[in-house]
Amino acid sequence: MNAELAPTGSLRVGLVEAPSAGLVFISRSTAGKPEGVTADLSAAFARTRGLPLAFTVFPNSGAAASALQAGAIDMSFMPVDATRRQVLDFGPAYYDLESTYLVSGASGITDVAQVDRPGVRVIAIDGTTTIRASARTLTQTKPVAVPSVAVAVERMRSGQADALALSRDTLQPIVPQVPGSRIVTGGFQQTQVAVALPKGRPAALHGVTEWLDDAKHSGLVRRIFDAHGFGSVPVAP
Repeated sequence: MNAELAPTGSLRVGLVEAPSAGLVFISRSTAGKPEGVTADLSAAFARTRGLPLAFTVFPNSGAAASALQAGAIDMSFMPVDATRRQVLDFGPAYYDLESTYLVSGASGITDVAQVDRPGVRVIAIDGTTTIRASARTLTQTKPVAVPSVAVAVERMRSGQADALALSRDTLQPIVPQVPGSRIVTGGFQQTQVAVALPKGRPAALHGVTEWLDDAKHSGLVRRIFDAHGFGSVPVAP
């Protein structure tokens, strides 16, 4: 199974970076080391297989998905939608995600329905399930793609956008970075975040699925959530 899982001899894992680590995104230590839930999950899995681990960090999950599809990496963790299922294989979910909006204080918006108005400047991260769901659900305005969470935060901070579409857990640490901002009530997408592999690797998919199911049942995923300050967030069943 290792030959199919890691054809280069190292487990090449794609991680997605943001200014603050969350349940999907990683951040960097002062030494530049990736830190976060997905980094810890990857390291735990690599140890069980006796494989050296090689991280590649991407600015958004769309870029990680493209790298998986091209076979440039072997595994990643990302939100699931129908578009991605066409080109990637997914194992078990570890987190149930809700997408919603962070809005500026000047916008006066308080709930998700109020975002859908003409002239509201919505931004979202390029190539993600969230931007696709935002585009499907907005009828009076449309999201504009930006390349990374860091760029999105800067646009909100500088007043170049009124609303940022992202997962609720990732938006929470952004609130203090954008003075006067708030997270709206309600959401526009509920999906799962799961382990993702290139298509055509059935033995690898079976092995990853078996491991992650066991990691959830044994409490390992719970301990990783807790260690990163997500004690109140349930692990996906």
